[in-house]
Amino acid sequence: MTDRRGSEPPRRRGTEPGRGGTPRKAQPRRPSVTDSNRSTPQRPESTRDRLLRQAREEQEGGAPRRPAPSGERKPSGRSGSAAGRSRGGADGAGRAAAPRKQAARAESPRKAAGAGQRPAPSRGADGQPRKRPAKKAPAKKGSGKKRPPQNRPAPRPKKRKVKRPPRTLKLGRPTLRLRVTFGVMAFVLSLFAGRLVLLQGVDPDSYAQAATQENTKPFPLYASRGAIVDRNGVPFSVSEDAEAIIADPSQTGPVATQLAAIMAPELSGTTYDKLVTAMTGKGRYVRLARQVAPQTWNEIQAAMKQRNADINEQNKAKPQDQKAPLLAGLYTEDDPVRSHPNGTIAANVVGVVGGDGKGLSGLEYGLNDKLSGQDGKAMYEVDTKGNKIPNANHTVVEPKPGVGVQLTLDADLQWFAEKRIEQTVKQYHASAGTVVTMDVKSGEIMAMANYPSFDPNKKVTSPSQLKNPALERTYEPGSVQKVVTMAALADAGLIDLNTKLRVPGSIEVQRRTIKDHWDHGTLNLTIAGVVAKSSNVGTIMAAQQMRIPQFVKYLHDFGFGAPTGLNYPGESKGLMPPGDEWSELTRSNVAFGQGLSANAVQMTAAVNAVANGGVYVPPKLVRNYVDANGTTTPNQTAPPRRVVSEKAAKEVATMMEAVTAKKGTAPQAAIDGYLVAGKTGTAQEVDSACGCYRKWATSFAGFAPADNPRFVTYVVLHDPLGARGGGFQGGPVFRDVMSYALQKYVVPPTGAKQPDVPTTW
Repeated sequence: MTDRRGSEPPRRRGTEPGRGGTPRKAQPRRPSVTDSNRSTPQRPESTRDRLLRQAREEQEGGAPRRPAPSGERKPSGRSGSAAGRSRGGADGAGRAAAPRKQAARAESPRKAAGAGQRPAPSRGADGQPRKRPAKKAPAKKGSGKKRPPQNRPAPRPKKRKVKRPPRTLKLGRPTLRLRVTFGVMAFVLSLFAGRLVLLQGVDPDSYAQAATQENTKPFPLYASRGAIVDRNGVPFSVSEDAEAIIADPSQTGPVATQLAAIMAPELSGTTYDKLVTAMTGKGRYVRLARQVAPQTWNEIQAAMKQRNADINEQNKAKPQDQKAPLLAGLYTEDDPVRSHPNGTIAANVVGVVGGDGKGLSGLEYGLNDKLSGQDGKAMYEVDTKGNKIPNANHTVVEPKPGVGVQLTLDADLQWFAEKRIEQTVKQYHASAGTVVTMDVKSGEIMAMANYPSFDPNKKVTSPSQLKNPALERTYEPGSVQKVVTMAALADAGLIDLNTKLRVPGSIEVQRRTIKDHWDHGTLNLTIAGVVAKSSNVGTIMAAQQMRIPQFVKYLHDFGFGAPTGLNYPGESKGLMPPGDEWSELTRSNVAFGQGLSANAVQMTAAVNAVANGGVYVPPKLVRNYVDANGTTTPNQTAPPRRVVSEKAAKEVATMMEAVTAKKGTAPQAAIDGYLVAGKTGTAQEVDSACGCYRKWATSFAGFAPADNPRFVTYVVLHDPLGARGGGFQGGPVFRDVMSYALQKYVVPPTGAKQPDVPTTW
């Protein structure tokens, strides 16, 4: 193949070497809107390009070309050397498109001359060929000669902003627009339709309820608390009308100081500063006072009216913007208060109610669910300020009143028993005292008196005042326990009225010596004499005849170590040694009333079983429940149970009659015209301060008439000072309380005489 370097003319575009035929026409380029305004600047010749060009001209045999002036356009063709082609590929890529047509036009005369002709050398102004400048020797380093000036490229012309032709507005298709618009509208309407179906068809009630809740406000309707009365309807605890004072701070704020000045002297339990703070706070509902008597609220209202009258008088001469605001913003709600019309009577038994209307102690606490009833609620439509809208829809759930409670107590007998035990406690400087009177046949408790007591209408200073010692305090009963021991022995056939014992002054049990409360030598006593003299030694001798498990069973039958069944809050069931495998010493101590503990009601019920012919009747404190309509529902208790035979109970009652005889240990308990059976008791009590025996409890239990018992009364004094004895300390209290009960319930004397029961032999 022939090398086209040198004199070969450049090939036209569209022809291929080695092939004949007419060259292809170049496709006309599509004119651009910017061709008329855009001029492609000539790229300045770099040093590398200039050297390559000079080398190419030397190889061609011609004189070296001078660099073209910066304003001339350099022709470009395809007949260059390989170096030129490579330069055109590497350096001319960015500028080949625009100058190529200008170079093609410059070379068109040369192409017409034919291939193989050398281009004419460049000539000067005089027509002579230009001579190539002689090469200068390179300057040596350090020669101090300045470098000759180089050909500087001409500055690039600034690009002119292309003015785009204005865009023409194309009209849209109205059909498409209408379709899109209708589609969007149909979608939105379907959403509304779906929501409407959901609200009206699927779940309309819940949405209606939610809307109602937003515009309604509940107002509580408090249920009236049931009353507590005695067996004859005498009130112990009732609810009385009272008011709760409510403030709206949005109205009371400007006049808070004036309102507080009026209310502070009238209300207890609050101060002037507290009232001002509450009435100037945030919100719309603030409770200032509770359980305010109606007459107190009337006095506050009267003072407010008088003050408003004065303000109106002062405002007459003032302009509208300087008038003082009137007193307003106080309201009331029903807030019943618990009242105790009879004061301290049965206060320990009934208990008290707290400020929230719930029971805190006693029966008020134990029967709170029945007494409190169920509160109601009224739903009213309100405005944006929370005020009721007159004649608007409203719903009312009526409150359910509490159930009244009728007790078995007799208010008169209760009052008398409380006064009598108070006198005795103060007389003997005892720490406390209790009296319990029970109906023999029904087990109803007629009186349950305690001292000290408290006034439930006044503020309680100590929580201990709220306790009911008759059920919550336990102690070792002492010799009254001998009644139960003798009944168990008589029922087992181990003793009778003819049993005779030789009783020494002391007895040793498991290396422990036990003595009587008085010093004596060996005595020949009948079993009635052992009870009449309250001999511990004689009781132990008789009890040793019975097996210990059998003895324990009798004690459980009499109610020891178990609750009384009254379901009274805080009741203590007492303590008994566990199991039935007691030691001999334990059995001996329990036989005469030490080594176990019980409360006063347990002891009363145990003695009552003997008075009732051997039948144990569970004690009863609540007689009936009375609802708001007056319907009476009797209170059900456990059924009676026989614990000993009637014969055994009668024999023990005869032994007890000897106690109140002139030669017995408690002649002070005798009642003129009535046959009285009783038993004294003196027992040591544990002092919690030292954990040792150094306190005492004296007691007396009895029933009358002994030949046909109607009532049982039990008296106990805790820690009396000085001389101690159940006969002379508890006996007189028993006598007075029992006499009052017999007279009130018109129990005639039977006319029976004191039996002549031998006590010695």
